[in-house]
Amino acid sequence: MDKEQKTRLIQLILFIVTLVTTTLAGAEWMYGKYLILGITWSDFIAGFSFSLPFLAILTFHEFGHYFTARYHQIRVSLPYYIPLWFGFILSPSIGTMGAFIRIREHIDSRLKYFDVGVSGPIAGFVIALGVLYYGFTNLPPQEHIYEIHPEYAEFQSVDEAIEASEGYVIHLGGNLLFNFFKTYVADPELLPHENELMHYPWLLAGYLALFFTALNLLPIGQLDGGHVLFGLFGPKRHAIISRVLFSCFVLYAGLGWITINDMQDMSLGSLGDFLLSVALYLIVVYIAAYSVFKEPKDRLLYATVLLTVQFLLNLFTGWEGYQGWLLFSVLIGRFLGVDHPPVTDDRDLSLGRKIVGWIALVIFIICFSPQPLVLEIHGSQGTP
Repeated sequence: MDKEQKTRLIQLILFIVTLVTTTLAGAEWMYGKYLILGITWSDFIAGFSFSLPFLAILTFHEFGHYFTARYHQIRVSLPYYIPLWFGFILSPSIGTMGAFIRIREHIDSRLKYFDVGVSGPIAGFVIALGVLYYGFTNLPPQEHIYEIHPEYAEFQSVDEAIEASEGYVIHLGGNLLFNFFKTYVADPELLPHENELMHYPWLLAGYLALFFTALNLLPIGQLDGGHVLFGLFGPKRHAIISRVLFSCFVLYAGLGWITINDMQDMSLGSLGDFLLSVALYLIVVYIAAYSVFKEPKDRLLYATVLLTVQFLLNLFTGWEGYQGWLLFSVLIGRFLGVDHPPVTDDRDLSLGRKIVGWIALVIFIICFSPQPLVLEIHGSQGTP
């Protein structure tokens, strides 16, 4: 077996494993229980109603990149799928971290970067629209939720049951496009409570597809959206816009990390917690700023300024961000980078490509979820 055959075998095994893990994850979301706590073979089979549409969207995304790269005669690998399942430790997951292709040579053209970058998200987005339309137009009867939560049957309504429940509840945060489908496409008589949407596999697959489409289309660095930005505006303006948007992204993520309430009535014990929280934030942003500033003192100043601005914004507006985005900020700033590789062919794009680029940025806006997953506390621990 030669090297190419071994690579293909690895890619095939990764895909099969990812199909299994996403099917397991889908079954867990559908039935609200983990494999080691009672997932049956029939539950696993039902999980394909999540994994197949979700992996179809992911696959169209990656092959959008692949075939466009081949069109431009760029050496590129087939997709590598990344399985990731946490059900064995009783933790929710979606069964995968996505997929990627390997570009095996330097891309020397602004146009090629644009074409390869924009093709994947648009291909996946088109399939996601079909998945969402099917999911919202084929909702089961409201009574379906009692198959998942038989304990709800003792209440007058699902809303009453949810209000009376205790513990942590995760629900989908929504975005402009997902909310459009809920409002104008779904039958309101069949539409489930927002806390129960993740139990509907086609809706969950479509929502996650929009989430990952928006992540890829963030107009920063070397993400797909960064390639679109680079193609539309060129290297000099990309460097400025990418840094500004990255800073806004980190700023939003940290909103509410520290508040005026944290500083009031501070005991000696809570002072230690407060200082630890401040230090942790500064460390996270310091790491995220790795590709923004070369000098350590500049990264520390950057983190301090952002923390100050966040505190003031929260103080005067009450705004809060989504701290989960800080981890993605570290991924971008420390590993992917906020800059774009240089090219030798920096010719401007055609009008048609510019229109496609702006459409891609609109897709980013309507797919982006400021709070992708919302965690609420019900019952004796608190009321949302």
